[in-house]
Amino acid sequence: MSPTNVVKPGTKPVQPASNVKTLQIDGKDFSARPEETILDVARQNKIFIPRLCELEGLSDVGACRLCLVEVKGSNKLLPACVTRVYEGMEVTTNSPRLAAYRRMIIELLFTERNHICSVCVSNGHCDLQWMAQKLGLTHVHFPYRYPKANVDASHERFVIDHNRCILCTRCVRVCDEIEGAHVWDVMGRGIDAKVVTDLNEAWGNSETCTSCGKCVHVCPTGALSEKGHAVAEMEKRRHFLPYLTMMRESQE
Repeated sequence: MSPTNVVKPGTKPVQPASNVKTLQIDGKDFSARPEETILDVARQNKIFIPRLCELEGLSDVGACRLCLVEVKGSNKLLPACVTRVYEGMEVTTNSPRLAAYRRMIIELLFTERNHICSVCVSNGHCDLQWMAQKLGLTHVHFPYRYPKANVDASHERFVIDHNRCILCTRCVRVCDEIEGAHVWDVMGRGIDAKVVTDLNEAWGNSETCTSCGKCVHVCPTGALSEKGHAVAEMEKRRHFLPYLTMMRESQE
């Protein structure tokens, strides 16, 4: 080892310059760490990329596919939340192709369940509703499926309406990663898939639920709600997530 590479005890080694990646997003130059994703860089630089399953403080799973972007050299559309940056990457976040795909995804979410905004407890505070308006969705081209999903009101404080669930798995992740209870999981496939408590037991019969309400506050729609709350009171409180994540990481 040459003298210039010797690291003195008690000091951190200097990271090589190659650990900084340079890329372009919508024709503008940015720099990022190699562990960061396209969505990380976009968020830091106030570049809007739509998403519903992603939430700061939770792991990324790429479930909703709304954050699809175009990357030069790839024929596929890539999810920005789980695609890491690399040197020389050229990303397009807004194009006619992306706009068409994103509107189609929102339409499919509306048709696969029964989203009736006018009678929903989250009307005016719903991420799905807001995203549809943001992306210019005026009507749905696909036939509605109208599945017979149940409503579980067995819990003393909360209700889950499977008719309004979009399977973003935010509730699954926050209960596992933040609360550590892992009450929620996903059962079934396709249109028959749904989130369940424990081994598909009624929520009120769950032996692992701590009644903390974190799952309710991260839900992007009215699928999870609190009993006795009016529309104006249904605004979700999610500010605790980044703080709890930071505290957890500092203790590891």
